[in-house]
Amino acid sequence: MSVPKGVDVKKYDRKMAPDDAPSSGLEWRVPSLPPFRLAGFPWFAADGVYRRMPLRPKEKLPEAVDNLADCTAGGQVLFQSTSKRLAVRVKLKGPAGMVHMPATGQCGFDLYVGPPCRKVYFSTTKYDLKQSEYEVLMFERIDDALANFTLNFPLYQGVKEVLVGLDSGAEIAPPPPFALPAPIVFYGTSITQGGCASRPGMAYTNIISRRLNVEVINLGFSGSGKGEPEVARNIAEIPSPALLVLDYDANCHGHDNLKNTLEEFIRILRGTHPGTPILVITRPPRAAELFQPGAASERRQRLEIQREAVERFKRAGDDNLFFLDGSSLLGEDWHECTVDGSHPTDLGFLRMAQNIEPVIRRILSL
Repeated sequence: MSVPKGVDVKKYDRKMAPDDAPSSGLEWRVPSLPPFRLAGFPWFAADGVYRRMPLRPKEKLPEAVDNLADCTAGGQVLFQSTSKRLAVRVKLKGPAGMVHMPATGQCGFDLYVGPPCRKVYFSTTKYDLKQSEYEVLMFERIDDALANFTLNFPLYQGVKEVLVGLDSGAEIAPPPPFALPAPIVFYGTSITQGGCASRPGMAYTNIISRRLNVEVINLGFSGSGKGEPEVARNIAEIPSPALLVLDYDANCHGHDNLKNTLEEFIRILRGTHPGTPILVITRPPRAAELFQPGAASERRQRLEIQREAVERFKRAGDDNLFFLDGSSLLGEDWHECTVDGSHPTDLGFLRMAQNIEPVIRRILSL
């Protein structure tokens, strides 16, 4: 008895196949060197690697955080060029392997083109997901006007090396400045990291970065945003952040643990950044709440623990501490906004960004 074969969609739809490698005539450039701007890696200048936490931290990190810090969520390359083509040559730390997140989000780059606050999506690296190295042509046009480019790094894999291929002789210039001189730092969970966006630019932190024209440092650690004090002390080393966002409710198990870690996390950050605004966000509802009343009650209890913690600090005189109830972040049809009941789809991340953006604008007067 023969075993039936699955349908090879690529045979019928060329758009479902990996993209072609670029043709000749490109110069390959290192994006960590001027006039490129590398964003989202606060320790790159010291360590020289695409990593979200220090390579040699002053205080040892939890193993999970240390390993997940190699994932490049939130990293960006920004520049302007007259090149008619743009390609990337990428060496990953491993192949794609997640069960419910596309390889394009886990391991791919995506490209936006246009001026600040008006950037539009252009393409994503489609490649053979069994590979850990790929070379893809991402952009091609007829004219050679100076254009503004933003490349978003993969969300759930490490990048050993990336080179940007541009036409030989094309002009390359620095990107326009960010709206703020300092970054917004997000600390949190898999949702913060970007699970399970279909491509990097759809993580809610990257959407906010585009809309506000700000650098965002994504310190989401999948399953591992537990509010440990040693993590807080490492984050506190980031110089002069514009805003610190704490979004780790979903990973911090136990009511007492949530209360204690949140208060200690804030105290540690305040020790280094006494006047920096801090925003605490609670997690959105999960699909289980439709059929398990206890799950909804549990989330509301945790919400109140965080609200009360913020209020205690405010009563003690901390006027730069803010609270956002995450209950409505996904909208009225929140049950349609995830891939598995917890992790947002692109729709879910768009809803989150749309509801978080105005809060950040008010805090920072943007």
